[in-house]
Amino acid sequence: MAILRTPDDRFIGLPGYPFEPHYVDVLGLRMHHVDAGSGAPVLLLHGEPSWSYLYRKLIPPLAAAGLRAVAPDLIGFGRSDKLDARDDYTYQRHMDWLTAFVVALDLRDIVLVCQDWGGLLGLRLAAEHPERFARIVAANTFLPTGDRKPSDAFFAWQQFSQSVPELPIGNIVKSGCHVAPPPEVIAGYDAPFPDERYKAGARQFPLLVPTRPDDPAAAANRAAWQVLERWDKPFLTAFSDRDPITRGGDRVLQQRIPGAAGRIHPTVEGAGHFLQEDRGDELARIVIDFACGR
Repeated sequence: MAILRTPDDRFIGLPGYPFEPHYVDVLGLRMHHVDAGSGAPVLLLHGEPSWSYLYRKLIPPLAAAGLRAVAPDLIGFGRSDKLDARDDYTYQRHMDWLTAFVVALDLRDIVLVCQDWGGLLGLRLAAEHPERFARIVAANTFLPTGDRKPSDAFFAWQQFSQSVPELPIGNIVKSGCHVAPPPEVIAGYDAPFPDERYKAGARQFPLLVPTRPDDPAAAANRAAWQVLERWDKPFLTAFSDRDPITRGGDRVLQQRIPGAAGRIHPTVEGAGHFLQEDRGDELARIVIDFACGR
């Protein structure tokens, strides 16, 4: 297992990202996170192939509202350590790393905000450690067990991610936005990945999504659903209106999770898959109101 660490100078001067780095050790690897504000912790989990840069528009408003914004970079992404062998990345290892992170910071009464793989990991984490979580906001995400066929849009993405000679991280984020970010922001998403060696985690993520019933993660995700189907703590969906990959997933969550019942679940309009990039200001207001019990 070779560990790669992105040089610090690649993170200097990124637009909208003035945050000081913080690190914790997770099972022998260095995991980076942004930690801003105080109060109830809001755990902001990114997905594929982004990093905590995706939450830069949410972090200052959350901190100003008296909340503690904690935005980690998953192992293989952002300023966190990266492994050069794709087989070193598994669904379970990502769960183990993230669990170790939450335990290391001893986060409790967590308000979880999860998007894309942030939900595949975060929803299961909440189900496996419900005593640490108070509220959940699910945005453009799902928790698959492999018992249902994913959308054609997902399979198209999966095929692209494995066949393209160079994985264009910034342009992938751009393609998942309704409004194209400016070049300097696209460069910010590329910053953690100096060359293809650093992208093993991003390459592997699409193959780790359970797409068949006998997937290695299927049983654990089914067990997580058994907990979520009894979850009566506040649960909110905040999906966008222009994401073909997760479209309709909000209704599944609303129907299956008791804590979602009787709530008005907002739809973030004019936003693609990466709604934090398209409409970060609106998502911040939604999260603040929900975290504060409004």
